[in-house]
Amino acid sequence: MSEALNQADKFVGIEISNSSINGVCVNKNGELTVVHKVLLNKELDPFNNLVNFINEILDRFGGFDKIGIAVPGLINRETRRVAFSTFIPEHEKTDFFREIEAETGVKILIENDANAAAYGEFLIGAGRGNRNMFYATLGTGVGGAIIFDGKIWHGASGFAGEFGHLAINSEGLKLEDVASSANIVERTRSRYHQDHTSSLSKIGEYEITLNDIINAANNEDDFAQMMLERTGNYVGTAIAGVINLLNIEKIVIGGDIMQAEHFVLDAIILRAKKLSFAPSFETTEILVGKLGENAAAIGAGLLSAEY
Repeated sequence: MSEALNQADKFVGIEISNSSINGVCVNKNGELTVVHKVLLNKELDPFNNLVNFINEILDRFGGFDKIGIAVPGLINRETRRVAFSTFIPEHEKTDFFREIEAETGVKILIENDANAAAYGEFLIGAGRGNRNMFYATLGTGVGGAIIFDGKIWHGASGFAGEFGHLAINSEGLKLEDVASSANIVERTRSRYHQDHTSSLSKIGEYEITLNDIINAANNEDDFAQMMLERTGNYVGTAIAGVINLLNIEKIVIGGDIMQAEHFVLDAIILRAKKLSFAPSFETTEILVGKLGENAAAIGAGLLSAEY
């Protein structure tokens, strides 16, 4: 861990999603000590949801004077405002986080959720011990992040790493169109009536969830396994492009979909091997993240050391 991290007693981070807020406390050894997660109160606006949550964890985690917040959106690093987010509709019209600082008395560092998750995996997760890493997250959306020489590479405008927007065929189909959790479910439903032997046929077509597909695959359901492997093929196509372009030593893949583990990962590796430059592929390790659903919150907390 960096010198800055060793100088602090604890790091507090939160991740905002479209349905919940997840807060974590990490000690100076990089160990997760406390987790607190709540569903968003639909009767409150984003500002009051966040203020209430920060006040809650001030009590639960003990006092702290700064916090990292992982946001599902694009961050303008010059203005420290959110350029785009489905959670914060005001975008750059208000100084959202400065107002929260004034309300709570806590200094806030904000970061894109994929970048934050990548940093967490890089420092204390699957990327530990490397200097360069690419991170992909497969969940509600598909995101990515690049770490060069121990630092997040944000690009010219702060928007680098939009992995889900990579085209994976000549028609311009984007990876997020087929590899997000919602689209995996949609693709499974579209083939629902073609395989009546699948255990998924016992579930109503419109009741199928990603967890249902993963559970069926783990119980040796061929149809569910095929749908996950196809997802891995799509992701592997994009990963091959990353390998060819960056010749990076480690690629870490996280997000809800990776609960399926080898069904997706094996397909990613096989497809990436087929499409990538062999010498580059042979020096790249592709593996599943270790921090699970807490990756972005942990990374945001660790990044707060830089504030």
